Amino acid sequence: MVHDSKSSADVVIVGSGVAGAIVALELAKAGIDTMMLEAGPRLQRWQIVERFRSSPAKGDFQAPYPPSVHAPHPQYSPPNDYVIQKGQDPYIAGYIRAVGGTTLHWNAIAPRFLPSDFRVRSEFGVGRDWPFGYDDIEADYYRAELELGVAGNLDDDHGSPRTQPFPMDGKPLLSYLDLRVQQVLGEKGWKVVPDIVARNSRPYDGRPACEGNNTCAPICPIAAQYSAGDTVRKAEDAGATLVTDAVVHRVELGPDGRVAAVSYLDPQGTEHRITGRYFVLAANAIEIPKLLLMSEGVANSSDQVGRNLMDHPGSSITFYSSEPLWSGRGPQRNSYIEGMRDGPFRSDYAAAKMNVGNYNRIRQVTEELVKRGVYGAELDGMIADFASRQILFTGLYEQLPDPENRIVPSAEHKDALGLPRPEITWRIEDYVRTSDAKVKEHFTAFAEMLGGTEAVFGDGFSSNNHIMGTTIMGDDPADSVVDRDCRTHDHDNLFVASSSVFPSGSTVNPTLTIAALSYRIADTLREAMQ
Repeated sequence: MVHDSKSSADVVIVGSGVAGAIVALELAKAGIDTMMLEAGPRLQRWQIVERFRSSPAKGDFQAPYPPSVHAPHPQYSPPNDYVIQKGQDPYIAGYIRAVGGTTLHWNAIAPRFLPSDFRVRSEFGVGRDWPFGYDDIEADYYRAELELGVAGNLDDDHGSPRTQPFPMDGKPLLSYLDLRVQQVLGEKGWKVVPDIVARNSRPYDGRPACEGNNTCAPICPIAAQYSAGDTVRKAEDAGATLVTDAVVHRVELGPDGRVAAVSYLDPQGTEHRITGRYFVLAANAIEIPKLLLMSEGVANSSDQVGRNLMDHPGSSITFYSSEPLWSGRGPQRNSYIEGMRDGPFRSDYAAAKMNVGNYNRIRQVTEELVKRGVYGAELDGMIADFASRQILFTGLYEQLPDPENRIVPSAEHKDALGLPRPEITWRIEDYVRTSDAKVKEHFTAFAEMLGGTEAVFGDGFSSNNHIMGTTIMGDDPADSVVDRDCRTHDHDNLFVASSSVFPSGSTVNPTLTIAALSYRIADTLREAMQ
């Protein structure tokens, strides 16, 4: 869009990922003048697919999304070192600054949090409670499921009570691997549960049914899984304005203490000022606190902006099963092994989600065999055998909010526009490490049940791009940034729509909960505007 074509809106939204898109759509449908400011460009799916096809870095989900010069995001092939590491443990963040945000390369896992995830302090004596409970957000979860197009099975108990059925049945998405693991582990008393996914099991909302391409991350080539770009287009059709390549770098307060405007830089570095009545920060949990801290204390009377960074630290095991199971047929992630997501143990160590990986393993086993010195016809035959039997299980761990785990704008490292890059301090606590030891015991047992050999645990912990907690929610303005409505305590016309408001992280992907909170924010704004 041409910059300077419009300099104000009733509601100004910073970001066009799932949060910003939903808020914009709901407000535009109500006839409210709404503007989205997106730091990055609008990408075309076919171009992303072509970049992925030609990239040698097939295991790097960031590779098909080279960052804009003016709006950089983390890149690893080759590394651009956008995120500055200062902590005990590296925080290898992956996110995208473009229309649709990081839903461009997610795995579309979209479960609800458990009721206990909203009250971990009350139930387990650790972490923080949310200022409201599961029942207060249940209806919003369903609205989010309808928009994202969520598939699941009512006859599977996921621990999150429902008042409405899933929009789609999830059974058609299960692979042979998932069904066989479910059978073998089930005979030993373990329950393997189909995941809840924003991936079409039938045509839905203009998107086709999943064809099992097994490239869900970094890109679904046929758009069978949800991307927030779909909701952005709906918002534009309803009357919302989208400005791309608009890097918001300052939130400006008026003399009354309310937000008066935001300023952005275009790719040439020219500054533009946008005024409004209400403002919504809907970027991710790294870029939002960076923006607020760059804005000299906006929304930070509690000194909690940028603090309490959480993710789902990850672990993994690979092994060779005794029978061909052929990972890679169908979607990449379809099921998980129940048993660690909830329980009294959370007083002592973290809840965990133990996932069955259905990723194609040809690249991994080929690299391994070449390292072993296998070549020629022997290599060709062994690839087929090894790829059919290499199995990957992954664990995602609940992490508690810690004020020392934080992001700040770097004082010395700048991007091309002269803006600070994010500097992150992160430490994985014993609460997680104790859980990891338990999960690895389970993984070892699961491998044995499947006749596993050559079991190898992943090296250290991975971060899973589930960035949470850096503008934390609470009832007390002294120790939180936003209230139960995601309105900042300090400024009554500034809201935050992001996983940055989460007081706890559960063990599941945050996207559906982000979407549910966005509906709550849209309702609050619509009522305020009326």
